[in-house]
Amino acid sequence: MQVFTYSEARQNLAKLLELAQDEEIEIRRRDGAVFSLTAKRPRSGSPFDVPGIRSAATTADILDAVRESRAEEEGPRA
Repeated sequence: MQVFTYSEARQNLAKLLELAQDEEIEIRRRDGAVFSLTAKRPRSGSPFDVPGIRSAATTADILDAVRESRAEEEGPRA
């Protein structure tokens, strides 16, 4: 992480924005306040595009659990 004074940051804003693409940048003011500058990554793809996990549960186990929870929500049928 690189640290810049307020004056350095003001004079080199374009450079700071480039650096912030790859790492966090800190800007310190004379009064001691510290600010962090990081680039926001654009969302790509679907919000459902998440990494998978390893589990001992099978697809059948998961479907059974979903069916069971839905049956509990509906209650007994008359």
